[in-house]
Amino acid sequence: MPITSFKSRNKSRSLLVGNAYYPGPRAVFAGGYSGGFLNVMDYVNIANTSNAIDFGDLIQAKYVLASCASSTRGLIGGGSTDGSTGSNVIEYITIATTGNATDFGDLTVGRYYLASCNSDTRGVWGGGYNTSGHHNVIDYVTIASTGNATDFGDLTLSRLYLGSCSSPTRGLFAGGAEASYSNVIDYITIASTGNATDFGDLSAASVYVTGCGSSTRGIFHLGYIAADSNTLEYVTIASTGNSTDFGDLTSARSNDGAASSQTRGLWAGGLPGNLDVIDHVTISHTGNATDFGDLTVGRAYLTGLSSGNGGITA
Repeated sequence: MPITSFKSRNKSRSLLVGNAYYPGPRAVFAGGYSGGFLNVMDYVNIANTSNAIDFGDLIQAKYVLASCASSTRGLIGGGSTDGSTGSNVIEYITIATTGNATDFGDLTVGRYYLASCNSDTRGVWGGGYNTSGHHNVIDYVTIASTGNATDFGDLTLSRLYLGSCSSPTRGLFAGGAEASYSNVIDYITIASTGNATDFGDLSAASVYVTGCGSSTRGIFHLGYIAADSNTLEYVTIASTGNSTDFGDLTSARSNDGAASSQTRGLWAGGLPGNLDVIDHVTISHTGNATDFGDLTVGRAYLTGLSSGNGGITA
């Protein structure tokens, strides 16, 4: 049936297909690795606990990529197709439909193990790694158009394995590593350009960090500290300061993917064991995660995006 309209309900978008409403927003998890590089994309409706459903395929099978989204369009950028070379490809999808990704343009620097954040209009990628080394580069695109990315500025530290989250005005990049693990949280004003500024610190220097959140609160999974970790910490995005304990995922893991609505955060997949598990939390309340459902393919090194993330005006 054709998609006919969107309707606002309880501050989230609901998709009208025929005469039935399906609760939105939608999270899409893309790419990853499980015995080989994957082009798989699967999705869930964040409001309802359930197993993921096949969405379509990426143009390229790749892992350790990073994604962002507006309320209608998801962008997936960077990553690696061979485990050593950084990709500069940005692909896009229309989140409300299903289908394969389409070419959008190129990042300014091909790289993997990068992170991404967004506002309603702009997608931003920061950090990463390629054969020339670690990067502090930040670049951006206008999500509604297609085309190559433009230089935004620099992170305070060159690093990979970092995580990110957004409000409609601010993007945060947390953790990662260059010569050693970092606990640094940087922030940018998404609508402008310029170098990142120090925000505060995570409680521990960590890598394989993943993040999501509402328009006011960001939550980071500290994926690997001295071992795989289940630690979740949060910040108030509009302020600056160190992160605070939020709770725990259902198990210790790393290299997962994260996505959120304004009310619920999801973490999917990861190591050890190329997990298929999806966990969820209520963003406004601290506490431990609970089971949400399963991915269509258990995998690690994936990325997550959603049509209702914290960077989108509630």
